[in-house]
Amino acid sequence: MLFNLKKSLLVGVVSLFAFSTNAMAKDMVALLLPENVNPRWEQQDAAAFVRTMKKIAPKIKVEVFNANNDTATQQRQAEQALTQGAKVLIVIPIDGESSAIIADTAAEEGIPTIAYDRMINSKNTTFWVQADLEGMGYDQAMHVIKNTKKGDTLVLLKGSPTDPNAAVIHNGQLRALNKLFANGDRVLGYENWTQGWDPAIARRSMDQALTKLNNNVQGVVSSNDGNAGAAVAALEEQGLAGTMPISGLDCTVQAQQLILLGKQTQCGWRPLEDMAAAAAKVTVRLVQGKDFSDLAPQTVTNGVGAKVAYVPVGSYSAVGAKGVAYVIKNDKSITKKMVCQGDAKKTKFCK
Repeated sequence: MLFNLKKSLLVGVVSLFAFSTNAMAKDMVALLLPENVNPRWEQQDAAAFVRTMKKIAPKIKVEVFNANNDTATQQRQAEQALTQGAKVLIVIPIDGESSAIIADTAAEEGIPTIAYDRMINSKNTTFWVQADLEGMGYDQAMHVIKNTKKGDTLVLLKGSPTDPNAAVIHNGQLRALNKLFANGDRVLGYENWTQGWDPAIARRSMDQALTKLNNNVQGVVSSNDGNAGAAVAALEEQGLAGTMPISGLDCTVQAQQLILLGKQTQCGWRPLEDMAAAAAKVTVRLVQGKDFSDLAPQTVTNGVGAKVAYVPVGSYSAVGAKGVAYVIKNDKSITKKMVCQGDAKKTKFCK
């Protein structure tokens, strides 16, 4: 369902990916990624942002940092970017609260901070772009509900407790599930948060759920594709993969492959190209010192009561081969050739 208006270099373990649109660029902006356990950040979001910036502002240099799920590292990377002369920080925070330090520090130097995907709870957050994640969480739960029956037992693999988006997604899931859990229409068998959205943690949770419930599970409400893939791996070990609905979010290549194989059954997709484009357009205006209110006419209130300019993007609940086809058609970062690899290549969709 498409919702129209849901529409430093450091050494050691720190990953730094620097992309330059022009080696002689005068201005520089920094994109700070949270981690690399979810491939979307580097393969989709960063790539789309760099691609868009190269198209609309080729003289602005873009540097992309990855903090590998370490808040202190992300703060150091932000400080380094400011030292290097970044004119704008585009931040996907690991933690919506501690990342406020980044926005506040940047503001002290007169540098604006854009919150991309995840809100930064600071009075100095300049702009935010995101889809209706609460609605996407609702779609995840409704998919599992529609593909299970009265009395069935569900597992909830929630997101990272430090990510503000995880709670929003879960609230959407509960909007669909709470009444059913209360009246016994569905049974909540097990639930757990997934620190850092780490699939290894999600895998342990799913293993624990299967042990606790003696494999009596009929559906998994998973908050993203990493969790979904972990659930599938645990179910495969028990010979149960492909026997129940499993939701996801991001529609990664792996998730689409699992959907074609019938092992994951849904993923929520957002037009990351549109998100990156919105962020890039605002970034350019900020570098130029120009007003961007025409690009972001809406506002939202963040966790510290600050009104933040906001651009909503759409979302789509991808189910089955039809859903995979839709994502491939609309996501510039994913091709049919990428999806049709390995076991997925043998599916009807790929022949």
